[in-house]
Amino acid sequence: MCCFTGVAQKAGTGTLMVLNKADNSMVFIDEATFKIVATIPTGEGPHEMTVSSDGKLAFVANYGAREHGHSLCIIDIASHKEIRRVELGPLLRPHGIEAKDGKVYFISELTRTVGRYDFAADKIDWLTGTGQDGGHMLVLTPDGKRIYTANRVSNTVTSIDIGTASSPGKMMQIATGSKPEGIDVSPDGKEVWVGNTGDGTIDIIDVVSNAIKQSFAVGKVPIRVKFTPDGKRVLVSDNGAGELIIIDAAARKVIKRVKAEGAPVGILIVPDGKRAFVARSGTGMVSVFDLDTLKFTNDIKTGNGPDGMGWVK
Repeated sequence: MCCFTGVAQKAGTGTLMVLNKADNSMVFIDEATFKIVATIPTGEGPHEMTVSSDGKLAFVANYGAREHGHSLCIIDIASHKEIRRVELGPLLRPHGIEAKDGKVYFISELTRTVGRYDFAADKIDWLTGTGQDGGHMLVLTPDGKRIYTANRVSNTVTSIDIGTASSPGKMMQIATGSKPEGIDVSPDGKEVWVGNTGDGTIDIIDVVSNAIKQSFAVGKVPIRVKFTPDGKRVLVSDNGAGELIIIDAAARKVIKRVKAEGAPVGILIVPDGKRAFVARSGTGMVSVFDLDTLKFTNDIKTGNGPDGMGWVK
């Protein structure tokens, strides 16, 4: 079912990038027209991506499909070209990925590790094990000093102080609800919110103490969790209910549930906080969500299995 309400929106000024997992491709979409302007190949099963702070490069984690993925694609955004393929060797099934200060942090799901790729040096310069199974998504604190990984098999979140290349810092395991996957950190760096896909709850971790300070039921399968840039709201894609859930972050209460049928997964919120993009993987579409009216306004046909996204102005 289409989410489009027919509500008009002002023209955007950015470029949306979407990974199509089943097509092994990335598409570039003009935010003003919602038209695809370029399509390029990636590795097999591209699930997640991140963009460099200067907006010039995109880094794609090739998770794989029939075979275990073992590479990262580095894409020059302006020219719509892959400029480097980084082979990760035994670091199989790369998934959650974040860029910070010229470094790219990624999870290797099958080896229970988090690695860091240095783009300038073209090498893995930091690696640490988590000791936890099913590490799938990760998030960096705003100061870039700590990583949190959601471990959907071990039912934990791992907190890792990054430390130095020769000596990773302190690590702590935080027991969560069932099958944690969606994860995000508040813009002020004080809280980490985790979506537990096995029991439909959200856990809120206090960053100072690394303790869960609150848990609440939110839906069926809260697979992705994203804060708005002002930190006032949290968007949750519920893959089980086929909904986008909007939460008041301070009150910890659901404001609205909006139908988003077709296996909603990835969420991207543009920096000005005016709109969000929701990947509805089962429909081959990304839907545009107006954060003022809290309504879907457009559907964009992107390809088969859209999920991870990135944006540049």
